[in-house]
Amino acid sequence: MVQSTFTANLKKYRLAKGFTQEQVADTLRVNTQTVSRWECGTTLPDVLTLPVLAELYGITVDDFYKNSSFAYDNYAQRLAAVYEDTRSPEDFMRCLAEYEKLQQTGKLSLADKWNLAMLHQFMMDYCIENALNWYDDILACGPEEDPFSYNRACACRTKLFFAIGKGGEILEHYNAVYASDKSSPRTLEHLLTAYIFAKRTDEAYDCFKKEIVRFPDDWTLLIIGGDICRNLGKYEEALELYDKAGNIGTAFCDELYSKAFCYESLGRLQEAADLYSQIAETLRSRGFDVEADMAAKTASRLKSEI
Repeated sequence: MVQSTFTANLKKYRLAKGFTQEQVADTLRVNTQTVSRWECGTTLPDVLTLPVLAELYGITVDDFYKNSSFAYDNYAQRLAAVYEDTRSPEDFMRCLAEYEKLQQTGKLSLADKWNLAMLHQFMMDYCIENALNWYDDILACGPEEDPFSYNRACACRTKLFFAIGKGGEILEHYNAVYASDKSSPRTLEHLLTAYIFAKRTDEAYDCFKKEIVRFPDDWTLLIIGGDICRNLGKYEEALELYDKAGNIGTAFCDELYSKAFCYESLGRLQEAADLYSQIAETLRSRGFDVEADMAAKTASRLKSEI
């Protein structure tokens, strides 16, 4: 029975795609009689041929053994249906690879483009859910083990909340947290970060100017304050804050990156390029070769634009 279903499907899918036995034979580089014998059940294609046949017919190998299945326009669409069912990252990547092949040949139909959009939307939902779960796990652990990573995670979580339309919720939360505990610079950091992502820059500036007197030597807050000033076009004030943070000491050349962004905004590309070169040299001396290469590449790009 399985073999009968298999051989019947070989013919069904070929006809569904509008292929003759000769065309299939030419594609697989076999003779027409071989294809005919497969469909009659006299012989069977080998295991290496099956995936090629499946892709040609827009199905998966498993579909050959099913009593009821559908021949899709192409193999990518069949893999999209698999991913829609499993929602696994592995099936997403398999499908995406097939669509990239079609894209390179310029053969994307409207149905393919819709599938591609759907694929990415499903994967986006998957990634958002997993990101939120990990952020919740980090928050549950608290900042004691690794304060730096914890606070960076809080900033990324805030950005994600704004991206998914929950910005008001997170801003209200951090307003309440800071109102109840003004003794920690980190609660102010989280509030200012939320203001920035909310694009309520004037309020962020007023809050920073008022509250920084509590923590005048906190380099992270100074960097954030500089970013707020830069967003408002207060470049000289921003540069002063970045320099102050640098004098205190930052974790990862933060003040240099921020100053470089500032110089780019001002069109002072040579100064920005020089800073990126300095960043690259500093990071390389600390063993961060990948990050150093990225900074050096940015320096080269900026120099080419001068």
